[in-house]
Amino acid sequence: MNNGKILIHICCGICGAYVIEKLKLEFGELVLFFYNPNIHPKEEYLRRFEVAEKLSKIYDILLIAGDYNSEKYFEAVRGYEEELEGGARCSICFRLRLNETAKTAKENNCDCFTTTLTMGSSKRAEIINKIGKEEAEKFGIKFREDDFKKKDGFKKTMEIAKKYNFYRQNYCGCVYSKMEREVYDKNKNR
Repeated sequence: MNNGKILIHICCGICGAYVIEKLKLEFGELVLFFYNPNIHPKEEYLRRFEVAEKLSKIYDILLIAGDYNSEKYFEAVRGYEEELEGGARCSICFRLRLNETAKTAKENNCDCFTTTLTMGSSKRAEIINKIGKEEAEKFGIKFREDDFKKKDGFKKTMEIAKKYNFYRQNYCGCVYSKMEREVYDKNKNR
C-alpha cells in the first residue's frame, strides 16, 4: 500500500525503530524528524540524536534535524515545573513538538505526519493523538493516529534496539523527568 509521504517525529532512535518497520509497509516515502528541545542536558540530546542518525542510515531514510532550542521549551512550560510526569507540562511539551512537526511536514510536501511519542509506556496515546490532530488542522495536513506500543510494538522496538546496540535512556528527556527518575532510583536503592 502506498499512502504517499509521511514525516515521522522521533523522540529517540529506539522508539523510531519499530515505527519505521510498521509504516514502511503503508507509505511510499518516510522522512524522519528529530525535534526535541525538551531533552536535557545537551549531552543527552546529542546521544539521542546520534541514535536517530544511526537509525536513518540503517533504513536509508532522510533525517531532518530541528533546532535544539531548550529556552523555547523552558519558556513553554514555565509555571508547570512542579507537575509530575504525565501531567499538564507533558501536554505542553507534546504540543510544542507536534506543532513544529506539522509545520515541517507541510514545508516538505508530506501527505501526513505522526509521532513515536505514543511508543512510550507512560505516554497516553489519546492525549498525543488529540494534540496531533489539532496541530495538523492548523497547517491543513493530516495526522496519522496510532498507539505504537500496542500489539507488542514496545517489545518489538526493544528487540530492534538490542540488535543494533542502541543507547537506551532511562528517563523521558526533560530535566524534570530526569529529576523524578533520580529520586525514584535513590528511593529504590534504600
